[in-house]
Amino acid sequence: MQDVNLGLYFTSELVGTALLVLLGCGVVANVILAKTKGFGGGTLMINWGWGLGVFVGFLTSAYSGAILNPAVGLGLLIAGTIDVPMFLIATVAELVGGIIGAILCYVAYKKHFDAEENPASKLGVFATGPEIRSYGLNFVTEVIATFVLVFAVFAFADFGDVQVGVPGGLGPLTGLPVALVVVGIGASLGGPTGYAINPARDLGPRIAHAILPIKGKGSSDWAYSWVPVVGPLVGGALAAAAAPLLLGLAA
Repeated sequence: MQDVNLGLYFTSELVGTALLVLLGCGVVANVILAKTKGFGGGTLMINWGWGLGVFVGFLTSAYSGAILNPAVGLGLLIAGTIDVPMFLIATVAELVGGIIGAILCYVAYKKHFDAEENPASKLGVFATGPEIRSYGLNFVTEVIATFVLVFAVFAFADFGDVQVGVPGGLGPLTGLPVALVVVGIGASLGGPTGYAINPARDLGPRIAHAILPIKGKGSSDWAYSWVPVVGPLVGGALAAAAAPLLLGLAA
């Protein structure tokens, strides 16, 4: 294991993911819940909100290398940038951070959740769901979208002065290109599934939806929940396998 303080490493990933999810779920709440200032703001507003949430998450988790996503973590594990204990600790921290961020979003929008009559809109603040339910194709969409994200992360690292996933290696603006990639993925590939591209971003808030006393919340749609978990993990693994071949990282 690399010489890191595991407590700080855990806290770094937890705080960064909690802020990412708070801002990401927050922009969805602002756009789709009844009587909000941003109601009807549209999908591009959601895309930008999530992208900027990623940027804030990066800025606040520099110690751990700002992994913030088990799919990215799996890619870094396969590449040998982090080891198994670091991957597991980061993943648990990200999941807990996702739950905390979603709970904070609920607190901020409590009255609007109460005023919203559509259970699907309430769940949509927390977790992704398909516009047309087709588990196989929904899964493939998440694989493709996450491949783009993780492949781009490896491409940034190839420039030589950016070390994603290495404690202390995060440049002050490293998160900005990643944030822009997230906005682009949402605008281009987010239509079918809402682009989870991050298991912790979907599973953590879905757990929060299940345990919170949300008025008239309905189902947490656990039948679909495997798609935004397994799809991104597969996409991240494929990106890690492809990066040495397509980016020349092994050279």
